[in-house]
Amino acid sequence: MFGGYGMGGGMGWGWLFLVILVVGVVVLVVLLVMVVVRGASGGRAEPRSTGPSRAREILDERYARGEIDTAEYQDRLQQLGERR
Repeated sequence: MFGGYGMGGGMGWGWLFLVILVVGVVVLVVLLVMVVVRGASGGRAEPRSTGPSRAREILDERYARGEIDTAEYQDRLQQLGERR
């Protein structure tokens, strides 16, 4: 009488569309989370260097800018376990 369009008769391939839609939404959410996490880390590809080598770099930069004098520079080098 109604051509088979009652009680889900018209769905046909609708379930496939629904599955593709759900998978697409999940992929978009995962990509969004990845972008947010990458943005929160500053997008740096290289890890920050730590330890005495970075401390030495900072000390050298401060000495080069004139923020500390030679005596303080040498004292801090000695505290880092280095001598110049």
